[in-house]
Amino acid sequence: MAAIITNKFRINNAEQFTESFSEASPETYYLFIGRAHSWASDVDVQGNTIAEGTDASPPTPNDDVTSEFYNWDDMLGAKLIASSDVSRVIPRRNWTTGTTYDMYEHNIGSGNASASGATNLFDSTYVVMNSSYAVYKVIENDGATASTVEPTSTSNSIFATSDGYRWKYMYSLTSAETLNFMSTDFIHASTDSTVSAAAVDGALDTALVVAGGSSYSTSSGATISAIPIRGDGSSGVASVVISSGAVASVSITTAGTGYTYAYIRNADIIAATNAGGAGSGANINVIIPPKGGHGSDALLELGAFYVMMNKSLVGIEGTSDIGVTNDFRRIGLMRNPTNFGTTTVATASTRRQIYAAVFSSVSGTFVADEEINQASTGAVGKVIEYDATNKLLYWVQTRFPDVGTDTDGNATAFSGANAITGQTSSAAATPLTSSSTDVNGVSITSGYSTPELAADSGDIIYVEERSPITRASDQTENIKLIIEF
Repeated sequence: MAAIITNKFRINNAEQFTESFSEASPETYYLFIGRAHSWASDVDVQGNTIAEGTDASPPTPNDDVTSEFYNWDDMLGAKLIASSDVSRVIPRRNWTTGTTYDMYEHNIGSGNASASGATNLFDSTYVVMNSSYAVYKVIENDGATASTVEPTSTSNSIFATSDGYRWKYMYSLTSAETLNFMSTDFIHASTDSTVSAAAVDGALDTALVVAGGSSYSTSSGATISAIPIRGDGSSGVASVVISSGAVASVSITTAGTGYTYAYIRNADIIAATNAGGAGSGANINVIIPPKGGHGSDALLELGAFYVMMNKSLVGIEGTSDIGVTNDFRRIGLMRNPTNFGTTTVATASTRRQIYAAVFSSVSGTFVADEEINQASTGAVGKVIEYDATNKLLYWVQTRFPDVGTDTDGNATAFSGANAITGQTSSAAATPLTSSSTDVNGVSITSGYSTPELAADSGDIIYVEERSPITRASDQTENIKLIIEF
């Protein structure tokens, strides 16, 4: 059984996802970062090697149950994504002189490829952005020749440039939109209300000569006007130019309204020539505009089935929720995680996802990424950060022996007034179990602090593995996630 998932289904999915951030009962989404220690092969307690790539060549994420659990193991922290951080986007294509662009056509497909070879409208190159961040649709491309004149008009009417191209202005990006929702490959997409209000449903603007035919003659010049356009609309009128007995070009002189299909018949051309019925073989393709007319719904017309989420990590986030002393190698998106020890969906702007302990005194200095042990309990972890000023040690525990499990493969928590030692630094300290207070924004209970999100809660819906990204207190990491539906 032949079937397709249509582009409108993709666009609908992007629309629904975007709306889920701001609807009456919104979903909650967090950007998270993780994986402070280097990409390298790990060995489990049974001796099986788990290949994880290298820092120069990170692994490809897996979409399986185990991987989702693992993403929580070495998660560092998370930052809430607001509805204002989300936008529908389309592929970015800067207008460049000397480039041949596709034109809008209603019937691009496997049997009618665009000039660039695309077999889907949204894969073709009919949308460009000029140097002033105004977005245009190519209505006609002068027979697939190079564009040499930059479109700049913001008229609601289709306009021509001297290179033979015809354009439709769609919308312009604001300064905020260029800052927040423009990347090397994508730009913000929106519908201009003024452009939309001026759109006419089923108004015709372009007709292409597929075959010129032969033996056409005229009794009154080369241009033949007042040729009716047939179809399910009304009032459309065209004119043709006859050259050497063939139809050389066609222009729409009256756009009409309400067309979903349209024809310029050979019989009507012959009748308009006043030449006694001469000529045959002309084939003219009348281009049908999108539903509502050009500019009525830019998101639909330009294929906005991409969503961009823009979030920045600015120095230390949330006092100590996301630190700057270690790097990260994973970026992800999760939906509706809950607060630690509860079933309440988290809503705080930032969340720390690493363990911590406070000490009364420390011998030596713990170093980032070293293994730590608590001999009396068998607990094992990997250092994320040591705050010497506040005597706070932060760590993660994963499923591998040198990062989180004991010699038997069990996940054992650090606990009690039991010494913790660094296996590289030889630093040693005992948690201050009498302390149950906040230390530098970290809530301490009996010397320890748990992560702020419940591990494995909610859904991880996007994961990206990267080479290491180094953080600093005076640095901002601007992260743009683009999801294609």
